[in-house]
Amino acid sequence: GRGSLFTFEAGAFYIMGKAYIDFEKLSEIDECSAFYVLRAKRNFAYKRLYSNKVDKGTGIKYDQIVKLTGYKSKKSYPNKIRKIKFYDKEKDKVYEFITNNFKLDALLIADLYKQRWQIEIFFKWIKQHLKIKSFWGQSENAVKTQIWIAVSSYLIIAYAKKILKLDKSIYEILQILSVSSFDKTPLNQLFRQIEIQNFQSSNPNQLKLFDL
Repeated sequence: GRGSLFTFEAGAFYIMGKAYIDFEKLSEIDECSAFYVLRAKRNFAYKRLYSNKVDKGTGIKYDQIVKLTGYKSKKSYPNKIRKIKFYDKEKDKVYEFITNNFKLDALLIADLYKQRWQIEIFFKWIKQHLKIKSFWGQSENAVKTQIWIAVSSYLIIAYAKKILKLDKSIYEILQILSVSSFDKTPLNQLFRQIEIQNFQSSNPNQLKLFDL
């Protein structure tokens, strides 16, 4: 893109909320032969060129081809835009999307945006369970590598928890392992020792044979 630090990938879809609408940036996506799907803002100034036929039983209220009419926006983005209105029965909400993809079915465009919610849920899960607070690198490969390492570690611990029948949470297990990184004690023995230590510390009145 024009001096952009981010390179849009041809054929890729970029799904964003309405807060991210930047028509110059959307024009860059066009130039890179990539696609975008965004929520349309309420003050979205446009004129309808024509409408595509829709099956309203699917939740699609309309599928229009429009052009921007705002003074600045039409200069930044002179191309046609597809505008789709969708009723989400599950959430009982109406959404309006804009996209530069004119070939995919309107319902599929709406579904693509819904997948964005799943991605947000996934990243929320990552923050809560994998404790990734920041990424070590900014490249796609660096981010993917860090996520896969974290997910793999989580799954290994979850598997060990099940096999060893540990009653501790995965977070507690990770905390214990983080301070036992160089300990060669087998996991089942390590957690048995910790359970014994916890039992002793929680029973201060137990009989002491030796006062060391």
